[in-house]
Formats: sequence, structure tokens, C-alpha cells
Amino acid sequence: MTKNPANFIESEEHRDFLRKEALKQLNFFKSSLCPTGGFYSLDDDGSPIENAKRELHETTRMIHCFSLSSIAGWAEGASLVDHGFQYLMDRHRDPTNGGFFWSIQGASALDNRKLAYGHVFVLLAAASATAAGHPDASKLLGEIDHILDQYFWDEDRGLFKEEWSQDWHPISKYRGMNANMHGVEALLAAYEATGRTKYLERAERIIDFFVGIIAPSEHWRIPEHYDESWQIDRAYEGNQMFRPWGTTPGHSFEFGRLLLQFNELNATPKINLLESAQKLVQTALCDAWDKTSGGVYYTLNFDGLPAIRNRYWWPVTEAIGVIAAFLKVQPNQDYLDWYRLLWDTAARHFIDHERGGWYPEVDSPGAASPLQFAGKPDLYHSLQAALLPLTPSVANVYDDLDGILSNVKCLKQKSIKVPLK
Repeated sequence: MTKNPANFIESEEHRDFLRKEALKQLNFFKSSLCPTGGFYSLDDDGSPIENAKRELHETTRMIHCFSLSSIAGWAEGASLVDHGFQYLMDRHRDPTNGGFFWSIQGASALDNRKLAYGHVFVLLAAASATAAGHPDASKLLGEIDHILDQYFWDEDRGLFKEEWSQDWHPISKYRGMNANMHGVEALLAAYEATGRTKYLERAERIIDFFVGIIAPSEHWRIPEHYDESWQIDRAYEGNQMFRPWGTTPGHSFEFGRLLLQFNELNATPKINLLESAQKLVQTALCDAWDKTSGGVYYTLNFDGLPAIRNRYWWPVTEAIGVIAAFLKVQPNQDYLDWYRLLWDTAARHFIDHERGGWYPEVDSPGAASPLQFAGKPDLYHSLQAALLPLTPSVANVYDDLDGILSNVKCLKQKSIKVPLK
């Protein structure tokens, strides 16, 4: 039993582990730099996957991650931010109609739709690059703010609409939780970078709908898909990666952490948001944790039973993030037990200790199973799992990260040894 559970994540031994894990990931993913622009997808060994399409969320997440690393003191971060920034503006940006294309292959747009999911990540990238001091980031922040206002933000509903054609004609009546949840993330980041209350107010309106209305009526699960009137569409099934049928417990972890971040940024924190975050996270862990092998089932049905049983890396990283946040605001032994268990699961199933990066998917027995992903597709989730627990608060991310990776050598680390319960 630990007298003060928060002491574990505050210990220098664990902080050293987190810093080295972050640096190991950054050193793995810096090889994603493509000489002709943007970032390659990487194979398991870190080799570039040639001619792969690059989607808007991938480019912007890399800008965000390298901005965080630059703030944290990683010397190579700033040049990688600039590299990604140029690709975003030269290739993804639509010079004729404004906005940003969803995917690029080579020098051309492969998918020219304008999606809310991608555009809120442009806001996140612009906010983080602004905080990192990129000279053109504030201009991008103003541009994406205008685009979100003009096309995506529904002032009557207080939510983001979803998708448009290249020339800004509506192409469906679909509405989605995922874009709005990441919208909260981007809005809070923009508020931290600029202090503009508009961003905090909009984040609150999205939270009020999904967490104040939907989650309690759905036994603290949040359905993914909605129609034009924001009624739950229980039959909808789209792209399995971005729009799978049912509910996604990993998003409950993300939303839970964002509630805690919003509460710290708000001048008058709301006790009900702390309680809501607890209910979202406890329900997701109860429903989706694989009690035999560890990890989180990717999707559930509306009653909380597993739908897609394969376990992805990113729900584990998001669970680490929200449990670390709870350990900062309301530490107790249960949270510490979960935190250690999550890192142990990551170490046994997902982290590639020899080459770097995280394997994205394992099957029911626990073997790497690349059904949905090629190679190691993401830095965003796993880097934040290493960086965010290092910050003393849940909010003030940019200020708290300042210099924490300076003068840290990336040594080969051992996994955390914690037996499964």
C-alpha cells in the first residue's frame, strides 16, 4: 500500500522512465520525415512506407507532437514542426476554396472532402505550434478559427457539424461524437495558447451535450453516431477506424481527461464534471477491460458488451492519461493500481522495447495482429501517455511541459513489472 498514491507518478524513478519513453518514441518517429514533404507512415522497424496516403489528422497530429516535444526541450522538434507546417499549408490546404483536404497522395489530393474531424486537428496543431513559437502558427490559428466558425460550428446546437464537399456543399446529414470530442481537445488547447474565452465556452457547450445529456441517458456510455437532429443513430456503421458501429470505450477515457482539464481551466470548477469523469472511466474499464490478458476491447454494443474484441494501443494510452489526471486531482490507491496495471499491459503487449514505437493492435491471445493498421501509424497517443503524466497539473500543458526533456539521454529502459490482478 502506498501512503500517497500520487507519490508514485511524482517519483524521480518513474519520471525518468516517462522521459526516456517519450524520447525513445521521438527518436523512432523522427525517421518519418519525408524529404519531399510531410511525414511517412513507418513500418514496424521504422522504415518508411512509400506512396502511402497521408490523412489530415496524421499530418496535424505530428505537428502537435513535435510542437510539444519542442516545448519540452527536444532539440530536433522545432525543425520537424516547420517541416510538417509547410506540408500542411502546401498540400493539405485548398488554395481555391479554403479549408484542408482530408488525404494526400504524392502531390495531389486523394480525398478532397472537408471533415470536421480533420479540421479540429488543424486547430490543435495551430495551438500547439503557437505555444512552441512557430512564426506562422498564429496566422494559421486565425485561418482555421474562421473556417470552423463559417462552416463547422453550429451556434444553435453548440456542436460541430461534420462534413462538406471540396467547394463547401453539404454531402451528408451525419453528425459524430468523435469530431466533437476532439473538438473539445482542440478548443482547450487553443484556450491555453491564446486565453480567448470563446474556446472555453464552446468546449463547455459540447461537454454539456455529450456528458450532461447523452452519457447519463446511456448508462455512462457515449454512442458515436447521430443524425442531423442529433438523435442517436444506432444502426450507423461507417469506416471501422473512424466510425465503427456502437460505442468506443477509449473515447470515454479521452473525454474523461478533457473534463478534468476543462475543470482546471474553468474559474469555477464543477463538482459534477469530476463525478461525470469518474462514471465515464469506471464504466469503460468495467465494460471493456480484458480481464484475462489485459487491454481494452476496441468497441462495444450499446449495452456494454464487446463488439470488436481486438485491443488497440490507443485506448490503453488514453486510459493512462486519464488515470494519471485522477492521481493529480483525487489520488487514491485504486487509481494507482490501475495506472501501474495499464503501464504493465503496455509494456507486455504494445511497446516495442528494442526498436521503438508501439504495436497498434493485438488479438485475443495477445499477439500482434495488423488487421486495421500498417506498421506503427501513430505518435500522438503514445507520446501523450508518456508526457502528460509528467505535468504537475491537468491543465496548463504547454507551461508545464517547458524543458522537461532537456538533458535527458534516451537509454534502454526496462518494462514496469506489475503482476496482473
